Amino acid sequence: MEALIAVIVIALFVIIVLARSVTIVPQAQAKVIERLGRYSRTLSPGLALLVPFVDRVRATIDLREQVISFPPQPVITSDNLQVGIDTVLYFQVTDPRLAVYGIANYITGMEQLTTTTLRNVVGGLNLEGALTGRDGINSQLREVLDGTTGPWGLRVARVEIKAIDPPSSIRDSMEKQMRADRDKRAVILTAEGQRQSAITTAEGNKASAILSAEGKKQAAILEAEAERQSRILRAEGERAALFLQAQGQAKSIETVFQAIHDGKPDSGLLAYQYLQTLPKIAQGDANKMWIVPSEFSKALEGLSRLGGAEGDNRSWLDVDASAASGNGSGSGTPAQSLDTSSWFESQLPAAADQPEAKIELSSIGVEPSLPTTAVPSPPSLSELTRDVQSTPPQIDSADEK
Repeated sequence: MEALIAVIVIALFVIIVLARSVTIVPQAQAKVIERLGRYSRTLSPGLALLVPFVDRVRATIDLREQVISFPPQPVITSDNLQVGIDTVLYFQVTDPRLAVYGIANYITGMEQLTTTTLRNVVGGLNLEGALTGRDGINSQLREVLDGTTGPWGLRVARVEIKAIDPPSSIRDSMEKQMRADRDKRAVILTAEGQRQSAITTAEGNKASAILSAEGKKQAAILEAEAERQSRILRAEGERAALFLQAQGQAKSIETVFQAIHDGKPDSGLLAYQYLQTLPKIAQGDANKMWIVPSEFSKALEGLSRLGGAEGDNRSWLDVDASAASGNGSGSGTPAQSLDTSSWFESQLPAAADQPEAKIELSSIGVEPSLPTTAVPSPPSLSELTRDVQSTPPQIDSADEK
């Protein structure tokens, strides 16, 4: 029985010795080993052997990046306003030995260091600077903390200000100020919008008035040009009509004169014409009396002789058959037929080809609708009259035979 107890005690002692001589370090952790109260070594992740009852694990350090959130710290700004600032600290243990032996509690040390540094940095800023300058505050805090915690085996990755809480009265004032500022900007933007709208409307009215005036100007120019061309064409038509009328009268006079010349009139015909003219002289309401000229008796004597009163009792109206037929040897000349084909031919160019009929719209920016070829100038009236007078009467070849 005593032997069995001794075996059990020995077995327990062996188990305890084996348990104390073997240790396992998890990943991302480190263990600080002390031998007889002094630092011996730092164990890395994995299986490690220890000397029983000589080596012991002083501390297990987490090597991952850690996050610590500190409670709001009261800080007084340069304009004597107390604000509460809540910060968040990101750090990592780089040397477990220094983290264990360099400082008793590095979490408490970083908290106090962050509070004092934060008061120093924010104390030189006013409230508005503290609220708007968070990036600068974060950078200054990180530089101070990283430089101070280096001997502790720590590395400060970054420091973030989570919240800045000013007093309630200050918050109310800030909200009123912000509301007033926004109202001001809203009024300014409204006024600016109305100004732009008025300017745009005025510009549109100006452009509309200019375009309307331009349209009226173009319409007036075109209307005046149309009236001018209408008058020119009407004048050309009247001129052509007058020229044709004068040409017809010239042809008529020429024909009558030629007929009289070909008929060889004598004194009897003149006397007969004289008698036909006498009634026209007596016409008119204003003619109360008229005087018979002294040659009237002589005209009557000649007319009586032509009527056959003396001599061979033959009237001047009697015409020989040969003369009437045109085949005898009488003194009368055969009748000639007149060629009237050229009586109504105008030698003037067409009215549309006149220089005055061309609409020149280049000055108003419109392409001319009429051709721009050069048109010969019309001949003068004196030249046309001279050409008409110099043209001999045309006689049919059949009548000449």
